[in-house]
Amino acid sequence: MLTAGSGHSRVLVVEDDQKLAEALTVGIRAAGYEVDHAATGEEGFFLLHSQRPDLLILDLTLPHRSGLDVLRQVRQEQIDTRVLVLTSHNTVDDRVEGLNAGADDYLGKPFSFPELLARIEALLRRIHPVASNSTIRIGDLRLDPRARVAFRAGVQLDLTSREFDVLLFLAEHRGRTVSREMLARDVWKEGSRFTPLDNVIDVQIARLRRKVDDPFPTKILHTIRGLGFSLREPQA
Repeated sequence: MLTAGSGHSRVLVVEDDQKLAEALTVGIRAAGYEVDHAATGEEGFFLLHSQRPDLLILDLTLPHRSGLDVLRQVRQEQIDTRVLVLTSHNTVDDRVEGLNAGADDYLGKPFSFPELLARIEALLRRIHPVASNSTIRIGDLRLDPRARVAFRAGVQLDLTSREFDVLLFLAEHRGRTVSREMLARDVWKEGSRFTPLDNVIDVQIARLRRKVDDPFPTKILHTIRGLGFSLREPQA
């Protein structure tokens, strides 16, 4: 199994709707994950054994073998993978049945893709927690979480407390796309807010970019259109 420290996490999508499966595969791969796809429950279970993904995204309505059957067998065999059920069966009873069968999370269709990415990240973070006291380096950017200071090219950045929190969260998820929903939930701790924090987050990102990127020739803080933001190693 791949770990966050040694490479990209692997996600297996088991979905029989070909158009949706292609969109999921492209979008999740663009967020920095390795992705495999199966169109049936049987094929999904075979790939689960052979690829050992970190996360299984599982539709319940599948040909030949239902997603619930796959889920129950995954738990019966104690296969070490997180399971996110993604299905149009989204009544309270459906969710209870899926969670009781062993799902770690349950998302109904239709769904918001940034929310799906946020849930993927949350599930994988339980497997691969980042050692937040370790110095983090991305190119010439260096963060010391314990001292709460950041340097770029040896120059200390004059960051507010919130700006440092945002930068640290992006750094802990380096190379991946971080959605506004993830920032609202994990940095602002406002996951249950009725009013989105998108404008507040965009302002903070703009301020952070002026300090982290603008004074330097190499840019490492990127906006991923329609998805969120990503802090990445500079391209050689």
